[in-house]
Amino acid sequence: MARFTNLDGSTNPHGLGTVMRWKLGLHDGRKIRAPSIAEVPRVANDGAALRGAPYPSLTWIGHASYLVQLGGRSLLVDPVFSMRLAVVPRNGPPGLARADLPRIHVVAITHNHRDHLDLPSLRLIGPEPVYVVPMGLGPWFQRAGFPRVVELQWWEQREVEGFDITFVPSQHWSRRSLFDENQTLWGGYVFAREGLCVYHSGDTAWFDGFAEIGRRVGAIEAAMLPIGAYEPRWFMRTQHIDPIEAVRAFEDLGARRFIAMHWGTFKLTDEDLLEPPEVLRAEWTARGLAEARREIPAIGETVRLDRDRPVR
Repeated sequence: MARFTNLDGSTNPHGLGTVMRWKLGLHDGRKIRAPSIAEVPRVANDGAALRGAPYPSLTWIGHASYLVQLGGRSLLVDPVFSMRLAVVPRNGPPGLARADLPRIHVVAITHNHRDHLDLPSLRLIGPEPVYVVPMGLGPWFQRAGFPRVVELQWWEQREVEGFDITFVPSQHWSRRSLFDENQTLWGGYVFAREGLCVYHSGDTAWFDGFAEIGRRVGAIEAAMLPIGAYEPRWFMRTQHIDPIEAVRAFEDLGARRFIAMHWGTFKLTDEDLLEPPEVLRAEWTARGLAEARREIPAIGETVRLDRDRPVR
């Protein structure tokens, strides 16, 4: 029996039979075929400008992996450096190599799916940082050799290594093996330090909780939101937002800047790897939002939070 559920009481609606219907294209008689590799924009980043966290910034490593730097301290969210997840190859190297990272004070994990919790990557980082994890995941980390672990429930706030960290709800689910579905929690994070607040959603479907997060945590400077892994919608809408829903989430959050993630790195679903930013840009324009508030970083790119982009 599931230990945790979403705010609306739902759990993962897709059993093995539904997964097979998707993979075989049996639901609607069609199966989108798109290449597993693509030329995703990337920039070289040797980490030299990030030593000591000289300015507040967000650096996209790929997929949901971000280096968050606030007030001279560094935090990693969902770090994945591996070039393969089981049978799924990575579409190009990480935006930062492990050797080029600054000193990491905190590692935050949003949930236990293998594209967000990658043990080989954590072993590269080592036991020095404090690992902040959803409720129920602490014992897994301790068994894996990471003794400095803090478990959080939804809406729980803790000061960790100088960061004020709040674990917030998302609409998703968890599973690490065949027999542990929803035995550990999932969610997103709000990180604050020295008056600057950023949000990382983790994996999430659309839910009314975005507006509540915005109300409860206050002004969000930057929201890291997923724009990929959304097709087919009949299967993915209960677990992943698409780019159009990501814009709605951004507006409900009341955040100042939209920072894209969770696309172009691993071919996990049916849409073309290059489609998500195109859909995002079209929706952004349709809603009349200022381009200066939207960032679609290249892999390896650092978005500085201490300066505004000119309006284009």
